[in-house]
Amino acid sequence: MAHILTKSRALLPCRAISSSHAARVSTVLRPLSSQRHHQRFQQRWSSHSPLGTALDPPRKKVTTGTLQSMYRKGEPITMMTAHDFPSAHVADSAGMDVILVGDSLAMVALGMEDTSEVTVEDMLLHCRSVARATRGAFTVGDLPMGSYEISPEQALETAIRFVKHGRVSGIKLEGGKEMAPTIAKIAKAGIPVLAHVGLTPQRQGALGGFRVQGKTSKGAMKVLEDALAVQEAGCFAMVLEAVPAEVASIITQKLRVPTIGIGAGNGCSGQVLVQVDMSGNFPPGRFLPKFVKQYGNVWAESLRAIESYREEVKSRAYPAPEHTYPISKDELEAFVKDVEQL
Repeated sequence: MAHILTKSRALLPCRAISSSHAARVSTVLRPLSSQRHHQRFQQRWSSHSPLGTALDPPRKKVTTGTLQSMYRKGEPITMMTAHDFPSAHVADSAGMDVILVGDSLAMVALGMEDTSEVTVEDMLLHCRSVARATRGAFTVGDLPMGSYEISPEQALETAIRFVKHGRVSGIKLEGGKEMAPTIAKIAKAGIPVLAHVGLTPQRQGALGGFRVQGKTSKGAMKVLEDALAVQEAGCFAMVLEAVPAEVASIITQKLRVPTIGIGAGNGCSGQVLVQVDMSGNFPPGRFLPKFVKQYGNVWAESLRAIESYREEVKSRAYPAPEHTYPISKDELEAFVKDVEQL
């Protein structure tokens, strides 16, 4: 009787099995092989194939412990905003330590005038989209205005929704000393909190607009007091926005948790930028804050590509033969005959 030699994945010694047994194994495995074959062709022919797969090999998942270790070693922490699957996918692939689903998506993704318009439901939708794309980075969802200020209990309820339904790893909220009880409430429930002091955009009306904070000795001391208060309340890190670089550096040295600067100089423990701003995904003439460095020009490249597509469609240069599916000559002739008989 014919025999077939097989070897297991665990590299066990070879053993002989009968050809009839091998046939039964082949019958069992065939549907899986056929399914994979079908999936490959689905992806090849579909206009809605998956955007991409996880990094291979995947990097180790970033946690609050990872961030604290980086802080202790003096390694700068990189943070980037993302508002949907593609923007999170590229940020995670680029090796960002933290991906923030910021309420800035109100303007850059939803076309709103400011962050006060965005709702919890809006944020949860975008958080879920970002979470699906993120494999390595630590994800944080921004609690929108009106979802946490009433009481610590309201804030905790919203934070739980962000973790359970938004699928993020932690939350961010704005405010200093007055928000310390709220931060403590959420942190004690086991949800990591990223605080936000200095310029707090959700409260820009009370601050007289988007103004730099801490420009006087008294103002700088207030920012420091806020930073110390949110630290003691249990935040794992804090965003320090629109503060003179020297002040931000001193505040950072007085803390035992990382500061993530945005418009606060390079003396902070890390930096964060809005992805749309730094990648140049906006039309010419748009206002950019002083602290933003534009690293690319996504708008210009996208515009060039779309204009080229439009011209090729108008001229019938696209689609070319290599973009179409073939049919045999005999089948085509048969089809033509059938059509003529209609």
